[in-house]
Amino acid sequence: MFDYLTMIDFSTEESALVERIAELERIKSAAAAGQARAAAALDAARRAADAAAGVPTARRGRGVASEVALARLDSPARGNRHLGFAKALVHEMPHTLAALEAGVLTEWRATLIVRESACLDVEDRRALDAELCADPADLAGWGDARVAAAAKTIAYRLDPHAVVDRAAKAETERTVTIRPAPDTMTYLTALLPVAQGVSVYAALRREADVCADGRSRGQVMADTLVERITGRSAAAATPIAVNLVLSDETLFGASNAPATVSGYGPMPAAVARGLISGAVTDPRSRATLRRLYAHPASGALVAMESRARLFPRGLAAFIELRDQRCRTPYCDAPIRHRDHARPWVAGGPTDADNGLGLCERCNYVKEVAGWLVEPNVDEIGRHTAQFTTPTGARYRSAAPPRAPTITTSDVEVRIGIALARHAA
Repeated sequence: MFDYLTMIDFSTEESALVERIAELERIKSAAAAGQARAAAALDAARRAADAAAGVPTARRGRGVASEVALARLDSPARGNRHLGFAKALVHEMPHTLAALEAGVLTEWRATLIVRESACLDVEDRRALDAELCADPADLAGWGDARVAAAAKTIAYRLDPHAVVDRAAKAETERTVTIRPAPDTMTYLTALLPVAQGVSVYAALRREADVCADGRSRGQVMADTLVERITGRSAAAATPIAVNLVLSDETLFGASNAPATVSGYGPMPAAVARGLISGAVTDPRSRATLRRLYAHPASGALVAMESRARLFPRGLAAFIELRDQRCRTPYCDAPIRHRDHARPWVAGGPTDADNGLGLCERCNYVKEVAGWLVEPNVDEIGRHTAQFTTPTGARYRSAAPPRAPTITTSDVEVRIGIALARHAA
């Protein structure tokens, strides 16, 4: 089957190649429908097994979304969406599922329909499904925006109060997030109610309209955002504390191996040295240094050990520096818990080898019956963990390597520098 899917004859006429692209897109939609049916069946089977085992109703089916995510090579957070999408299609929206199977809808457009109908009760959701997707021919040529708008319009007509209540609830989910961007930049994202979001953007645009100092509009808007949030110029010192990990050779200029910023990722050596130099020479700043040790072949940080029941602060910080992000495969969430891979009550030691950096959700999921996490250190000194799900599927996770170095010593020195800059 896979050979057929990847087989392309480059001597084929252009029209046939276009038809092949369309055929593969229909296959993708049909595969998405098959995944939805399988996920819903897995959830039903697991809940039935939990009920037979006497598991309380509120705890039945725990961990299924994470298993779905792992099978789809996706993060556990998206596993929740995949499972909710599957159950809605299979149990409540047969016409949308049929359109997906036929290739009339893509998986994303079917997701938009499910999302816009999420606030409705089951009967209204079925009515929306029938009105919008009963005749797949009506959906031909529809783009994402039109599909979402049509679903939203029908939902509002069927139950306007539910849509209004949903909008009110959405305001409680306002938040600010950050994620890495290329070239040592970051994306700072604010999820705001529409009126507030438009007002913020309009204020930044207005500042850019009146500024004529040679900066681009985007630069003016970005600098104004920083100035108004921090209360000081974008070029001035801003209170910040970061963990910067680099080799001794990189620090002293003998190597250009990149450094690593905790929670961000790799950073060019020259940029890292510039940050350190600025922190050391600026009288308003304070830099503290910790010596860490890494395996010369793999770059893995060397373990620390403790007999404590809970991870002490230093060891917890060490695990976070080593793992960088949640260690569950495909989960890129920030680390919230530094906990035991093998539970302490089952004899798991409180040391770096048995410690894992995990997001809150993944740490709780691994405690569900049937889940097993086995930590190890591989032949090149890299910390690994094997996750086994209740169905017996196995997934391997490895701690990210530190920056490469030129040292040949048995134990390589790593330097962790915490930079803290304070307002004057």
